[in-house]
This record gives sequence, C-alpha cells and structure tokens, in this order.
Amino acid sequence: MVVSFAEIRAEIPGVFDEACPTRVVLDHVMSKWGVLVLMALTEGTIRWGELRRTVEGISEKMLASTLRTLEKDGLVARTSYPEVPPRVEYSLTPLGDELMERMMPLMAWIGVHAGDIVER
Repeated sequence: MVVSFAEIRAEIPGVFDEACPTRVVLDHVMSKWGVLVLMALTEGTIRWGELRRTVEGISEKMLASTLRTLEKDGLVARTSYPEVPPRVEYSLTPLGDELMERMMPLMAWIGVHAGDIVER
C-alpha cells in the first residue's frame, strides 16, 4: 500500500513545508554519508576504525561530523570505554533500528537499479 504525499500532508498539516523539522531530518538521514553510516550500523555495534573502513571514501572529519549529527538526532549511540587505548563503539538506537527497517528496502532497490538509472 503506497501512501501519497497529499495523504501524508492531509494527516499531518504543515509536514514537509519549508520551515518544518522534517527538512532537517531528511538532510541528516538522507545525505550520502548519513545513509552509508546508518547502513553500516545495521550490522551491529562497530568501532570507529571498522566503521571508517566500511564506509569507503569518508574522511575522518566527515565521519566524526556525521556520527555527531546522528547521535544528536537520537539515531546512533556512542559508547566510550575508559581503557588504554580508548575504545569507542557506535550502534543504532531503537529509533535508528526503526528507521533502518524502513530504509533498507529502499537501499536494496537502489542497489539493484542504480546502474540502469545512471546509464540513462
């Protein structure tokens, strides 16, 4: 069952308008790096270095920024262990898990069709 844009807007007046918080969430969640970091975290708890290797091409600065944003949004949890050397792990929060349950089918569809779309 596909819900239309008009149906969503009728149910939640003002949603997706220019000043709506949905614009901020879309920017954070649907950015290239945001999506790739969230997808990597669907595999479970990951340390910084492993996350950086998994999300190929991301700079340390962009990974740090993306993780801070997603953590502030309540989608990613950061756990720091007082060890030497320090150990930091990242995982999805329950809200992040709920988001990715919905987003992964879209990511799978993109994976299947991206080549055909880009070739056009």
